[in-house]
Amino acid sequence: MGRKRCVGGDGSKMAAGCCGVKKQKLSSSPPSGSAGPGGGGGGSHCGGAAAAGGEPGALPPPGGPRLNGLGVLAGGAAGCALSPPLPPSCGGGPAGLSPPASSLLASPGSGGPGCRKMVVSAEMCCFCFDVLYCHLYGYQPPRSPRFTNDPYPLFVTWKIGRDKRLRGCIGTFSAMNLHSGLREYTLTSALKDSRFPPVTRDELPRLFCSVSLLTNFEDVCDYMDWEVGVHGIRIEFINEKGSKRTATYLPEVAKEQGWDHIQTIDSLLRKGGYKAPITNEFRKTIKLTRYRSEKMTMSYTEYLAHRQHHHFQNGIGHPLPPYNHYS
Repeated sequence: MGRKRCVGGDGSKMAAGCCGVKKQKLSSSPPSGSAGPGGGGGGSHCGGAAAAGGEPGALPPPGGPRLNGLGVLAGGAAGCALSPPLPPSCGGGPAGLSPPASSLLASPGSGGPGCRKMVVSAEMCCFCFDVLYCHLYGYQPPRSPRFTNDPYPLFVTWKIGRDKRLRGCIGTFSAMNLHSGLREYTLTSALKDSRFPPVTRDELPRLFCSVSLLTNFEDVCDYMDWEVGVHGIRIEFINEKGSKRTATYLPEVAKEQGWDHIQTIDSLLRKGGYKAPITNEFRKTIKLTRYRSEKMTMSYTEYLAHRQHHHFQNGIGHPLPPYNHYS
């Protein structure tokens, strides 16, 4: 079967929108309460955790400002009893140090002989936590990280609690330099996901951050030509009113939900706002693009441990102040 590679490992652009509402900023989670193909609109959830309220697509309001990840200095002076301690890579204080390149966590291998090394790393999740932490507490934004700044389509996902309920997930199919892309979508997904209220300081200790870098985009002729648990899919279709719509699920969604190909496609159609009965003939009209993802997840506890480790490695002669009020 013929396949056309749309975006390769060079991260070239493929503009796309979620639910056809606004291009580039996308949600990747399934509709709320959908155990199968008939799931309705409303909120969405990822990995089986229900989300409350909101509209499908999790898009910022049209015309809204693009977040640039900049925090505002708000009385974060050293010794201020009302402000929490700075993470090591937040600016604005003596602890505002970026870890040296030699101290970064190594990217994990891809697990197979002859396969390329993964680009995503735990340090990317640390950077996202740095950005969110500094923003929430009014510190200067963290300094530029040391991991690669190559361009990739990307998603940042926040989950919360032991059951890892979705708290925000937005990304872009347009390749962005990782330093600015992660900085932007860290805050967009945490604060601007229309399905949820903005993440608060009190929620930080219970958060999990996932960074997904999207690769190997391929247009396929058959809507069934993708593998559950391996490929993410982006569909484009014409709804019952004649409007073009798009929607996407990251590679892990269908497997976590226990869906087969048809259930995933039908759920994605509902997520994209298609309300008419779904027939096999209509499924054949879908334009489907499959892609793969490199994903890394880190808890807030792991983030603190990692930052404390590098705090010592950076030659700072005292440990980080305690985070007891977070536990």
